[in-house]
Amino acid sequence: MTNAAPGRAATSFRVLLKGYRVRADLTQEELAEGSGVSVRAISDMERGIAKSPQRRTIEALAAPLSLTDEELTGLQKAARRGRAPSPGIPKTHLIGVLPADVDDLTGRESDLDALRALSADLCDGRRRAGRVAILSGPPGTGKTTLAVRVAHNLAEEFPDGRLFLKLRGMSAEPVNPADVLHLILRSLGVDAVRIPADPEDRAGLCRSLLRDRAVLIVLDDAADEAQVRPLLVGGPRCLTLVTGRQMLVGLECASRLPLDVFGEHDAVSLLASIIGADRIARERQAALELVELCGRLPLALRIAGNRLASRPTWPLSRLVDQLRGRRLATLTAGDLCVRSVFELSYRQLSPNAAAMFRRLSLVPAADFPVGAAMTLVEASDEDDAAVFLEELADASLLQTSQENGRYQFHDLLRVFATERLAREESPEVVAAAEKRLSDWLVRTATAAGRYFHPTDGVSPLPVATPSFGDHTGAGRWLEVELKNWLAAVKSAAARGEHRPVLDLAESMHWYSEIGGTASVWYDVFGLAVDSAIALGSKRDEAVHRNYLSWVQASLRDRAEESIRMARLAWDAAVEAGDRREQGWARVYLTSAHARDTDATTSPKLFDEAARLFEEAGYPLGVHVARTMRASYWYRNGRFADAAEEFDVCVRYFAQEHGGTRTPVDDTNYAYVLLRSAQNLAALDAPDRALTHCETALGLFRKHGAAMGQARALQETGRFLRRRGDHANAHRRLSEAEELYERIGLTQAQIDTLGERAALADERGDPASARADRERARGLGDRLGGVP
Repeated sequence: MTNAAPGRAATSFRVLLKGYRVRADLTQEELAEGSGVSVRAISDMERGIAKSPQRRTIEALAAPLSLTDEELTGLQKAARRGRAPSPGIPKTHLIGVLPADVDDLTGRESDLDALRALSADLCDGRRRAGRVAILSGPPGTGKTTLAVRVAHNLAEEFPDGRLFLKLRGMSAEPVNPADVLHLILRSLGVDAVRIPADPEDRAGLCRSLLRDRAVLIVLDDAADEAQVRPLLVGGPRCLTLVTGRQMLVGLECASRLPLDVFGEHDAVSLLASIIGADRIARERQAALELVELCGRLPLALRIAGNRLASRPTWPLSRLVDQLRGRRLATLTAGDLCVRSVFELSYRQLSPNAAAMFRRLSLVPAADFPVGAAMTLVEASDEDDAAVFLEELADASLLQTSQENGRYQFHDLLRVFATERLAREESPEVVAAAEKRLSDWLVRTATAAGRYFHPTDGVSPLPVATPSFGDHTGAGRWLEVELKNWLAAVKSAAARGEHRPVLDLAESMHWYSEIGGTASVWYDVFGLAVDSAIALGSKRDEAVHRNYLSWVQASLRDRAEESIRMARLAWDAAVEAGDRREQGWARVYLTSAHARDTDATTSPKLFDEAARLFEEAGYPLGVHVARTMRASYWYRNGRFADAAEEFDVCVRYFAQEHGGTRTPVDDTNYAYVLLRSAQNLAALDAPDRALTHCETALGLFRKHGAAMGQARALQETGRFLRRRGDHANAHRRLSEAEELYERIGLTQAQIDTLGERAALADERGDPASARADRERARGLGDRLGGVP
């Protein structure tokens, strides 16, 4: 360690800082820990990127560096020299002086790096014009703050000056570009009487004067392309940063940097930099909820932090409680107000786009398709609706979703839109818009579900809609729109619209084996039972009690409740005189019995189900019943009889039955193959059994049937384990366990963990076996506690 302090006469700040750190024998990380200044900030200072840190930052470094009063004063003087204006432009002409930098800028490191790289690229002598970067994003994301930080950090790269010009794009009267050009020329030392009157001449003179100068220009709060385009006058060594809520998509040859809200870590870090890390540590969960209630929006976080900083005795939970009740009203501190910055953008919208913005707050989920927006404003087609959506996206009041063709709200903007809707539209108009949206979602979901009916000659055929053209599009729509159409069918049920509820639920029966979750189908078919009872339709009651019986047995592992529901379905089907539903009631009763170790299945039930389906003229049901009967024989050791019956059923489900083959035709076939595979293994035909499993798995994967994939993977893993292929068996069982966890089939997950534990024992891996059994016990305890 050196004992000599670094030389101080006109020494740069970065040299002084690094010298003191080396003298103190500290790494950058150790200095960061001792001072509370980030490692990144210290690195930037030592590399000369940040030449002029604020006084409180320097004072925080003094203690861990053991600086004397004289050394601290010298370090502060070096920092002030870094803030001095460049001699390239006379100080008297610096009209657009940079605002002060902030010490606690957080979460923008990658954006800062991108802008530094853009600046470094200016050394390319082949460029005839300077670089232009557009910083856009929703109100409150910190576009101006980032631009100011970049301008301060890059001062050395632009020795001829930095200009900060407010364009007031969100005000009622944005600044005229000619006036901005006048300010630029004055800052470049041009006497007022020599400034041309014509705007084009002013722009030409600016370009001439900036041709050989290195100047950084910040055009803050731009209104639109027409305002900005005349101001892009920088020469090859100039960098122009444009901030604005509009994306300015009409500007050519510009780099674009869209700013979003923070991630959770950066949001908490910003809050901690304002109120102190100790308060965050004491109430970690409250802090996490607080940043989510702020939508992780930088402006909202800063306001919340300032409120807490001014109230040091407040627990974080107190502000959390306030935000739960009145979010936008609470997010106000002095002249900072989230609602106000939102209103500036809202007032710029066309009437149709403003109406769409308000009404989109009625969409239940966070994101939505163009069709939903079209319905809310009664646009003539999706193209018209897309124009308004793009206006909202260009104004950064909506964001494009990761899912193609969809849009989404920022959380706080959604709250603001809800406020505007309540203030500007009558309850009757709002109710009508909400009903149009609900009707469209229910109607479209019903049409989508029909793409997954089997070609059984009974189920309704699909009807093409503008939202999708085939089962692939229909399945994708149902998946991404799940929260919206589920909320819509609940809304329809609450309004007493029972027939649409029943139609949707019946259309979903076969799709429910491919997509969705246990809770979704329990809700959907439960609503349908209530609607059937309300209409007094025993046939519909039987249909949906049967579906609920399947959910309880296959998806919720509740055999007793499934048995009870199947018996109620039988009673309703008998009263309705519906043979087909009577047959399904018997099928679901036997299925539930097979899952309940305390229940005894009568073989006569399979014969009765097959007879009822025969009488109803429903061959698909007949072969489902025969498959169930074959499985019963397999469980009771009648393997040869089961093999004959399975062969008949496999041939039936493999055949075409008229019309285009649907995903459900394939998944029904795959389930029969799985059942047959178990029996083949019992007949000592492992190769055929494994082939059946692999074929089934391929069909399930082809159609995205998660539950079928999990069952096929589990069976394949078992067969591979018996054959001694432990590595592949472990891989298949692990895939199955992950799928069971995702779709909520806890008992099947427990069984798979048990199988994997046994495999681990055979592989000589007792630690993995013990971990799997402990996890299975934990899941079993949790499952046992579910009412």
